[in-house]
Amino acid sequence: MKTLEKSGKTIDEAVDAALAELNRSREDVSIEIVQMPAKGIFGIGSKDAVVRVSAEDSVTAYAIEFLEEMFRKFELNVDIRAAEGEEFVTLDLIGKDLGILIGRRGETLDALQYLTNLTVSRHFEKHSKYILDVEGYRAKREETLERLAKKLAERVKETGKNMSLEPMSPYERRIIHTVLQSDDQVRTFSEGEEPYRKVVVAKKK
Repeated sequence: MKTLEKSGKTIDEAVDAALAELNRSREDVSIEIVQMPAKGIFGIGSKDAVVRVSAEDSVTAYAIEFLEEMFRKFELNVDIRAAEGEEFVTLDLIGKDLGILIGRRGETLDALQYLTNLTVSRHFEKHSKYILDVEGYRAKREETLERLAKKLAERVKETGKNMSLEPMSPYERRIIHTVLQSDDQVRTFSEGEEPYRKVVVAKKK
């Protein structure tokens, strides 16, 4: 349980300040009014509203706190927004000049993603899979991989020879497999050990 006390000119202002710091919505917290706002007389004796907002610990909140603590150590100003999907939760990292968090071909972002999932799995038996994204990088990278997969498949059809892609994360390998699974002339499989595991495209016999 995480609890914050915040003040503001109105109750809503105080609650919004607490929600922003907790990175939660109103539906996910309990709110206690500690002090009602008062205008006073001619500005004398005026009081701000004070609220106490409590949020139960959750897996996603834990993942966000882990990342926030890491970014504080590196003096990076990063906002984190969570979006739940059917298979995984996307943690979108928002801020200025965050290219450093992506790294070469997403290597830094993948490392952060791996550490986040590893840390969460050590503390929660049941948890979602977390995908980290920066400035829509994942969508752009997915488009690049889809074009690459189709181009490589055409070369395999022409030459009849197996072709390998560069080592990729499990998330990116899955994109390649998914793109080509409907192609009735080629098949895909992975080979090698992490972190050097890669996708191979082969012609069906």
